[in-house]
Amino acid sequence: MQVKKKVIFLADMESFYASVEAARNPSLRGKPLVVCGDPKLRHGIILAASPEAKAHGIKTGQPAWEAKRMCPWVVFTHPRMQSYINCSMQITRIFEQFTDRVLPYSIDEQFLDLTGMENIYGPPRQAAAVLMERVWRETGVRCRVGVGENLLQAKMACDCFAKKVADRFFELSSDNYAVYTWSLPVKALFGVGHRMERNFNRIGVRTIGHLAGLSRDMLRRRWGINGEVLWLNAHGIDYSTVDPAAAREQKGVGHMATLPRDYRKQEEIELVLREMTAEVCARVRRQGKIGSTVHLYCKGADFDYPTGFSRQKKLPEPTASPAEVYPMVELLFRKYWDRMPIRAVGISLTGLTVYRQLRLSFDSRYETEEALAATVDMVRERFGKTSLFSASSLKPGAQFLQRAGMIGGHDA
Repeated sequence: MQVKKKVIFLADMESFYASVEAARNPSLRGKPLVVCGDPKLRHGIILAASPEAKAHGIKTGQPAWEAKRMCPWVVFTHPRMQSYINCSMQITRIFEQFTDRVLPYSIDEQFLDLTGMENIYGPPRQAAAVLMERVWRETGVRCRVGVGENLLQAKMACDCFAKKVADRFFELSSDNYAVYTWSLPVKALFGVGHRMERNFNRIGVRTIGHLAGLSRDMLRRRWGINGEVLWLNAHGIDYSTVDPAAAREQKGVGHMATLPRDYRKQEEIELVLREMTAEVCARVRRQGKIGSTVHLYCKGADFDYPTGFSRQKKLPEPTASPAEVYPMVELLFRKYWDRMPIRAVGISLTGLTVYRQLRLSFDSRYETEEALAATVDMVRERFGKTSLFSASSLKPGAQFLQRAGMIGGHDA
């Protein structure tokens, strides 16, 4: 019996944050609109640009002053993260009316498995048109759709082709994947970052087709499982599935921040790391969980010669207590920091498990720390996040009070 080919959609919202702002204020439609933080601080980075702004060369990640130089009449609007989250959830509910197999990939991208739905919605192009019209009519946000026989093909169809065609739809399959993708630069392949691109260029790999022509075993020997996965991606092969339960099972909690200025002093950087550790641990505790591995990320301030590190270390015991997690954060920072200025930091706690009272050791200090953390949580839940905080958060360089009312580093 012939196995039925899967029909996987990736729906990607066009200039999502900017589209939500234009839907809220229709007078902004058709204008070069960008969403960014405070231009006076480093947070003045472009988070989203409307198609009209992109037509002037404005891109996500640029500083606000550069966007103003490229288009003097550009319209700036402040990010409102809770509105974007609400809209993303509304779009998920729309998609769930098409299929129960919906997998949010990011705030503005979602996978849908429509396998076997042809008798209801018609062929993929027809189904995509209905889906896009529903999203536009109910949210004022336009989306584009990539279709494939697996998640990788759908992602490549959307990112490399659907974004560039008028009807915002493109379909890849195992039959045409090589025809359309192998001539693209290797950096266009999902999973290939700047570092991997440089590695490939050094061995003469310039296109996806070049990569596909290499030996799978050679790539695995040289770059491990990542090399093999990229070989599979180059051939359009992907064994992952649209499993909504997998999205609900959170593997870790993290917090990342771009600093308002370059931080050079060790005590100031460690102050921010201490604050972020407390925030991450509090979020883990709110889920009734504890974590077993701490991860620290630091990014250097020099754009031309990037520095920084990303390291993790397993904790002696699973915990969600800042008093136990922060010493590990501090150890990683002091070991790997190159003494160069820092512009961004991130902390995550992974290997989450359900909290359990039983400990392997009988040190009463642990019970005191956990009781203190629980008390802080209770006070903040009742009186607000800033009702109780460490006195060190009043020192120069501290970010707790500034970020207390934000979501993802931006105003709610």
